[in-house]
Amino acid sequence: MELLNDAHFWVGIGTLIFLGILLWKRVPAMITSALDARAAAIAKELEEAQRLRGEAEALLLEYKKRRTEAEGEAAVILAEAKAEAERYATESRAAIKAQMERRTRQAEEKIAQAEAQAVAEMRALAADRAIAAAETLLAARLDDKRAADLVKRSLEEIPSKLN
Repeated sequence: MELLNDAHFWVGIGTLIFLGILLWKRVPAMITSALDARAAAIAKELEEAQRLRGEAEALLLEYKKRRTEAEGEAAVILAEAKAEAERYATESRAAIKAQMERRTRQAEEKIAQAEAQAVAEMRALAADRAIAAAETLLAARLDDKRAADLVKRSLEEIPSKLN
């Protein structure tokens, strides 16, 4: 009976009783069902994650496609904007050139008018000076008798010059 006094024996017996109670209460089946439920939940989560990943990949492909389309549209818009800017610049250059030519012609016309006016004024001034000089000379050299004789001759020439 030395076996009954051995601590290892009683530990072994307690362990066997404990394991027996666990088997009698079906603890391994509960643990197995809990693990199975947990595995099913994990499998469901994995399926959901795979589904979400598939959706995310499809969404990523859709966004990449949209991005490519948007880049293409942006390139077209940029090309159109550049062409429009070039056309506008060309039109602006032509308009500025035409305006400069028009203003140059106007300035040249004003200069020509000013020259013509200056020439006319100079001729008028020269004529006025010539008349004044002729008057002075005539007044100095013409006496009353010669003046009356000139007036008489002029009156006689009028009918012949009017015909």
